[in-house]
Amino acid sequence: MQLSKWAGALIIVASGFLGIDNSATPLVGQTPTPIVYLAPIEGMIDLGIAPFVQRVINEATSEGAAAVILEINTFGGRVDGAVIIRDALLTARVKTVAFVNKRAISAGALIALAAETIAMSDGATIGAAAPVQIGQPGGPAQPVEEKTVSYVRKEFRATAESRKRPPLIAEAMVDADVAIPDIIEKGKLLTLTTEEALKHKMADFRAQNVEELLERLNLKGAEIRRASETWAETLVRFLTHPVVGSLLITVGILGIIIELRSPGFGVPGALGIAFLALFFWGHWLVQLAGWEELLLVAIGLFLLALEIFVIPGFGIAGILGIGALLGGLSMSLVGAGATWNVILTAAGRVVFSLLFALITSLFFFRFLPRMPFGRKLILDTELPADTGYASAPESDRQWLHKSGKTISALRPAGIAEINGERIDVVSDGEFINPGENIVVTRVDGNRIVVRRQRTTERRQT
Repeated sequence: MQLSKWAGALIIVASGFLGIDNSATPLVGQTPTPIVYLAPIEGMIDLGIAPFVQRVINEATSEGAAAVILEINTFGGRVDGAVIIRDALLTARVKTVAFVNKRAISAGALIALAAETIAMSDGATIGAAAPVQIGQPGGPAQPVEEKTVSYVRKEFRATAESRKRPPLIAEAMVDADVAIPDIIEKGKLLTLTTEEALKHKMADFRAQNVEELLERLNLKGAEIRRASETWAETLVRFLTHPVVGSLLITVGILGIIIELRSPGFGVPGALGIAFLALFFWGHWLVQLAGWEELLLVAIGLFLLALEIFVIPGFGIAGILGIGALLGGLSMSLVGAGATWNVILTAAGRVVFSLLFALITSLFFFRFLPRMPFGRKLILDTELPADTGYASAPESDRQWLHKSGKTISALRPAGIAEINGERIDVVSDGEFINPGENIVVTRVDGNRIVVRRQRTTERRQT
């Protein structure tokens, strides 16, 4: 007995010298306090919430937590986001609990069914998971094709089977064609209240709050670690929002278009690359974009630049470039289980963004320099020959105000024929096709600047 006391004292002294934290280590015979992670699932289910749930599960597993509780209150959202969370819950190596408080609708129902244990508060609901397609802005959601319904229905069934819950009831939450005697008739979607979920074995027990939930789990007095999104996870959810994603594509492509039509490399190109980088970074983290999508977009931009600066006219390179750009951006917007409806919707968003960027760039090139506000933004450094700045060679000044015709396309530089001579010219920013009538507006140094000749000017000539 005396020897054991001396041994204990020596262990305490040695641990003090070695820097061992005795407060974190329970004494012999003392039961350690269990740890429980509590994570909220609120608002719209999107792809950005999946990394948050996966991080919480990983942290709980590494800490040896007793359970991870997902407190669910959502009307649903993206199916592909719910599928990622569902897979993380089914493969988790820590006990998972879904606390439905107050609703787990649509995608939220799939997340709840994937947990080992389901608890529901009074007045809670679960179900109504029919997949729909977002319609026009301000309009109602549209039904989807049978292929999508079949996929989501089987996801619900497989999830219920893996957790030993009634699979037919799970299917009835998705497909209105599923009828169950004394539960749901054909033509209606199934949504269960707390009482109904307990009666039909879709929920395990009732709990009014987290404390009561822990008591039912035999974890009363456990240390609760409330998880919240980090700033990076919040930023990813913001960047992957459909509206924000479309805006990033539009501004990114607009900046690159302006940069390609401007000499050197400046602010528009830097902003374009930065906005596209933000788009791909956010979608990369939620496992939508990968190297394939990045490569397609890079190839598309390269082919378009080749078409603009090297190859005359518009042909195969330009078509392939637009196709690669459209494909890479569209693939970055769809996730697991995407059907043709989802893919076409994503492609439509990308096409709209590209067209809006193109129309805006045309506005910048054609109208902004002529507006009072635009002239303040543009540094006017020209020293025209007709005001006394005779820096241009006399042989070039002779072409001032002369008319001619383009031989090659001006993008903006090219070749024109004036008075029977072929000379190098540059347009004032607009694209001019071969064979069009032009007039020399100014001669700056070695640059002979032309613009498209108007019909009235041709008549006067």
